[in-house]
Amino acid sequence: MFTGLAAGILWGLDTVILGVALAMSQFVSTEQAIFLAPFVSTFLHDACSSVWMLIYMGIRKQYRKVLRALKTRSGKFIILGALLGGPIGMSGYVAAIHYIGPAYTAIISSMFPALGAFLSYLFLKEKMKWYQLLGLAASICGVIGLGYVPGGSETKNLAVGFGCAILCCIGWAAEAVICAYGMKDPDVSDEQALQIRQLTSAIFYGIVILSVLRGWSFTVSIVPTKAMAIILLSAFFGTASYLCYYRAISKIGASKAMALNITYSAWSIVFVLLFLHTLPDVKSILFGVVIVAGSLLAATDMKEMLGAKEKGEN
Repeated sequence: MFTGLAAGILWGLDTVILGVALAMSQFVSTEQAIFLAPFVSTFLHDACSSVWMLIYMGIRKQYRKVLRALKTRSGKFIILGALLGGPIGMSGYVAAIHYIGPAYTAIISSMFPALGAFLSYLFLKEKMKWYQLLGLAASICGVIGLGYVPGGSETKNLAVGFGCAILCCIGWAAEAVICAYGMKDPDVSDEQALQIRQLTSAIFYGIVILSVLRGWSFTVSIVPTKAMAIILLSAFFGTASYLCYYRAISKIGASKAMALNITYSAWSIVFVLLFLHTLPDVKSILFGVVIVAGSLLAATDMKEMLGAKEKGEN
């Protein structure tokens, strides 16, 4: 459970650092830069994360095992999960923000742990107790409350925007469930799965999405700038977050891992206060507490806790 919570904390830090990069002049100087910024930053983030993973796996001497894992049936499932959660899920998220604004996008996309819990029940036979479902619902409501701003969304195409947000929700939920299935194979560890995931996402983004958007010249122009160094730093913490997330999926199941992962919304508030010195309002603090408390409840098994307590007393 603590590994899953660490994933949320580290992703919150990654989000804040990446936000600093996206606020720099390279990403806001022209209309083209503003349009391409989310796509290019995602590609650079996943590419840098892939490099960090290559370094990590090299230190652990895992390259041959990653190649073997790629050839397995489970490795193919990891690739599918990577495509759904990475390029497809993230592209849907970015497009939804463009068409219906961040408020509605936050509401719909935050439903992915609930969908993931349902899919986990159907395909992985993972069951959540009533109080865990209640905690998950409270956490999701907290994310919705934190992200929603009344009258803050200008919609350009409601149908397309909602479709893209739902695509994002499905992609993120399916990634966790499919990767959880793939990691049931003893020949595919969570670390190997993450290496496959990041490589797949970066390669697909670079070859397909950036080519379609004609964003390569802009991407190349970002590389020698300070923004690139900040993205590299954010990717380091993002990689650490993914390592914890995939470990949590492997150890406690996809549904509980997803519930803990969405706490990044609350932790982002803490890191904004620490690094940007922006004081949160009362609403942010209250919803942040609800998110963390609900997610912890969703990932806690009272029966196991009571059993452990009884053993300790004996």
